[in-house]
Amino acid sequence: MHIVREKITHDDLQAMADGMFGNIVKAVVDIGRAVIAVNAELHADEESLLLEDGSRQQDLWGINLYPEFYGNNDNFIEFDSMINLRPSQNNRSRGVDDPAIRQKIIEIVREWIP
Repeated sequence: MHIVREKITHDDLQAMADGMFGNIVKAVVDIGRAVIAVNAELHADEESLLLEDGSRQQDLWGINLYPEFYGNNDNFIEFDSMINLRPSQNNRSRGVDDPAIRQKIIEIVREWIP
């Protein structure tokens, strides 16, 4: 598990998937700081790492990345995590209900995983 400090290639992402779940890489995106934590068993672990690094809870969103669909945002990024359940932020699902937040997440992922 680490915070992405340099761009990740598809091969890097596939290696992470192979080493953990086989076809998926869990990630947490900080939409305020435009950073990503990747490669943990639980989104909550990545969330904790980012909080320790100075992120704000309300800016953190859990996603799953599927390397086999790299380049196809509809299948590459899955907006699904228990950490996304936030009634206080009007997010009442495991997904990301706000289209503007989803778009910001996509942009940040594209920046770090071109």
